[in-house]
Amino acid sequence: MNELAVRVRAVRLEQISIVVASLEALGGLSAGILSASVAVTSFGADSVVEIVSAVIVMRQVVSLVRSRDLSPRSFHRAHRGLAIMFFAMGAYVLISVVMALTQRHHAHEGALGVGVAMLSLVVMPLLALAKRASARDLVRHGHVALARLMSADAAETALCAVLAASTLVGVAAAWIHWWWADPAASLVVIYFALREGREAWECSVETAESPHH
Repeated sequence: MNELAVRVRAVRLEQISIVVASLEALGGLSAGILSASVAVTSFGADSVVEIVSAVIVMRQVVSLVRSRDLSPRSFHRAHRGLAIMFFAMGAYVLISVVMALTQRHHAHEGALGVGVAMLSLVVMPLLALAKRASARDLVRHGHVALARLMSADAAETALCAVLAASTLVGVAAAWIHWWWADPAASLVVIYFALREGREAWECSVETAESPHH
């Protein structure tokens, strides 16, 4: 695959992410609010993070497609933005879980939330794999910093799938009257969000210090 095709493919993947994540955010937040489900609402909120992440990466790739110079400072800002989004997601889920558990909150999940989570569980892993493959192609063409940025975005995409799986587990447990399972199922995302946030932050420091991209 030539370099231009690699760049265009990266843009297309981010565009697909934005469309899919927008549907997830709309469905997840609506279903979560209506059913008072922490797990489903957290899933919808994570989809919002995925949209922002995809937009950040797409802006960088579009600049590359248009043959604009990408400075280390631009990569620094992009990685820092991703890190903040990961940390914000982890904090949001933690606060939601603590509130639900202390208030002994009982969710009433509906079919919409389940359907959106199942869609994510199928689509997002495939999209994450495609992004990682795109990142490897970018490395082969010398765009190492951009590849690392896209890998971080792939991690956010994979995180959507992880949260979708935990959401479905929580929903299934709630159906058998384990009220605590719905918020507890969201705890899994905190570990991944903090881990990926730390890695993105470290990348932002490295790109700020490096003159190469």
